[in-house]
Amino acid sequence: MNENPHSPGRGWPEKFRDAFRGVKVGVRGQSSFFVHLFFAAAVIGAAVVLRVTQTEWCLLVLCMATVLAAEMFNTALESMARAITEETHPDLGDALDIGSAAVLLSAIGAVVVGLVIFGNRLLGWWTG
Repeated sequence: MNENPHSPGRGWPEKFRDAFRGVKVGVRGQSSFFVHLFFAAAVIGAAVVLRVTQTEWCLLVLCMATVLAAEMFNTALESMARAITEETHPDLGDALDIGSAAVLLSAIGAVVVGLVIFGNRLLGWWTG
């Protein structure tokens, strides 16, 4: 009898191993993930150069993590859709479009936060 490798009784090392495997699988072959990583690196570089505050760092890191997590969820949806069928199905298409919309919304939110933080640093917006 085969034991489920994802059973609830797994230990923490196995859970972390599976999570890191998920990162590897999610990143591999996803050009959009690399686009997000490129912009995350640019944000980190700008934050270092502009000497953002600790709170600003927290907001920027949270935004980057949210966009990358949304991209992972979208990739998971795409993978599950391919596992279900290779045929075009309107409900699967809707689910995939909704997943893409989640990535878009998180990216737009991250851009707004970045514009506020970097705009304030560069142009003195919202200074008190």
